[in-house]
Amino acid sequence: MLLLAVDTATPAVTAALHDGSSVVAESSRVDARRHGELLLPAVDRVLADAGVKLDAVTAVVVGVGPGPYTGLRVGLVTASTFGSALGVPVYGLCTLDGLAYASGLDEPFVVATDARRKEVYWARYDSARRRIGEPAVDRPADIAEQVAGLPAVGAGAPLYPETFPDARGPEYVPAGALASLAAEKLAAGDAFLPPLPLYLRRPDAQVPKNYKVVTPK
Repeated sequence: MLLLAVDTATPAVTAALHDGSSVVAESSRVDARRHGELLLPAVDRVLADAGVKLDAVTAVVVGVGPGPYTGLRVGLVTASTFGSALGVPVYGLCTLDGLAYASGLDEPFVVATDARRKEVYWARYDSARRRIGEPAVDRPADIAEQVAGLPAVGAGAPLYPETFPDARGPEYVPAGALASLAAEKLAAGDAFLPPLPLYLRRPDAQVPKNYKVVTPK
């Protein structure tokens, strides 16, 4: 087994390789505006560090979000392209689940990432491996009662200390955590998400309501 994991649902552009037992190579860089420019070099870097070629990959794991529209698509399109070219399966995982797994916490907590518009993508967890309910997007003040007293991981937490006073790391998901979580799920025969974007809301860019189509006569 050789899993290639990638995620671009947050400002972190991250890639990793997992051999079924442990992470053998990982690369992460935080840059919210250069997902498309940085992801393929990150993949090349982990392949070189591991001393393998791309055709050695047996499956691709990708974070499906939630995350901003443009950045999220970079990882999903790249993962789907690799899967098609290599003829290997592509497994989707919730990016928040990867962050939860990376935290290593064994107590109730919340994961919160920056959703912009003064909102967070968030979910509650019983432990690093168990999410309670579905991910959501809300204003921090609107969920204050639901997350009161809980530690919080993810870059959204320190942005709103009044709602998440106990903010902890990591702020961004490392692809190694996604790969490790995927390896555990494969070994257990658990189901994955399809490699499709989990947006939770409509993209910022929309066609104007009074848009007029102009066609040549």
